[in-house]
Amino acid sequence: MDFPANDVELVPEKIDDEKEGGPAFKCDLADTEIVHKIAQAFLPGLGTACVDNTTGDVFRSPASVAVDMRKEMVDYLTQRSETFVAESVILEGDSEIEVSNHPYDIISNFVDDFASSKRNLFSRVSRWLLSEKREDKIEDFVQEMEINGFWLLDGRGVIAETLLKNVDFKNAFHCNMKFNSAEELAEHVCHCSFRSLTCKNEGCNARFCASHLEKHDSACPFKIIPCEQKCLDNIMRREMDKHCITVCRMKLVNCPFYAVGCQSTIPHCMIEKHFSDTSHSHLLYILQRIHKEASEEDLKRRVEQVEMVASSNQLAEAQNVRSLTSKVKDLEASLGPLEVHIKNKNSEENVEISNLTNSLDEAHIKNKDSQETMETSNLANASNEVQS
Repeated sequence: MDFPANDVELVPEKIDDEKEGGPAFKCDLADTEIVHKIAQAFLPGLGTACVDNTTGDVFRSPASVAVDMRKEMVDYLTQRSETFVAESVILEGDSEIEVSNHPYDIISNFVDDFASSKRNLFSRVSRWLLSEKREDKIEDFVQEMEINGFWLLDGRGVIAETLLKNVDFKNAFHCNMKFNSAEELAEHVCHCSFRSLTCKNEGCNARFCASHLEKHDSACPFKIIPCEQKCLDNIMRREMDKHCITVCRMKLVNCPFYAVGCQSTIPHCMIEKHFSDTSHSHLLYILQRIHKEASEEDLKRRVEQVEMVASSNQLAEAQNVRSLTSKVKDLEASLGPLEVHIKNKNSEENVEISNLTNSLDEAHIKNKDSQETMETSNLANASNEVQS
């Protein structure tokens, strides 16, 4: 599908409200980000208008009407922007209608209104507007215009800037200052809050007005910033999450002896210090795992014995459960079997057995006494019956 070789730049006239005899030099800078955003809305709007205007027409295609449709669109947007102040006054009088003062919202509504006005009869009476095929066709046509360089972004930007100035009557998104000489204007432009800047962070090509510098700098994904976890590295903001969970020396990790009882969570770079500070506890956890039936007192004595026969680095080098368990078993082989004192446990069991025996004896005695009483009573009753 070929486009006509006709990409004449269309620039609408800007409202000129200068009074005769007033300052002749006017700053024309505007918010670069808003201008770019508005310019990007033009192509989808034009694509929608061209597709809906030619749907069902066997003699025309969207590409065949694109040039004329673009001119009509620019004329329509210009006319609407020039009368926007009057429209906004009327709409503000209607409390049921919510009116946005943002230039992007205002001009986007203009674009939507233009596209809707270009629907042909087939588009209006059929279910075309609700079909997925329509959305696909519009998207394909917009991509085709971009690939063929139809209505380049720079040209759209010029138009978008003019439209923004027409609807931004509060001067919130463009500069409206005037000066008596070119020198005064040039000096102002160097410091104007709407002057265009390019991000200086390597890899970032963002453009924005000077008033947005701080906002952009606080969110720029290419800015180099100190590590959020307070390590000594400086990391690109967009790489920060990856750094913090992979290579950061200050990332929090569970102690390697977590599985056997050490519940500590420490920075990765502090693991060596943690091993040094808690080696006694780690050794106790391992011995508890080896000697499950031993009492706490026995294990504590064993810890002291192991530490006495171990060299200064022998235990420090074991930094996980498997290696420390292996070294402890080697050291215990030279110490001999662990003496387990289970006196307290046997004593408690003996007390329980004794109590149970006493209870059984008491029950047996009570049962015997009851039987003897019953026999005595039966004998007395029998003697009374004989006498009678």
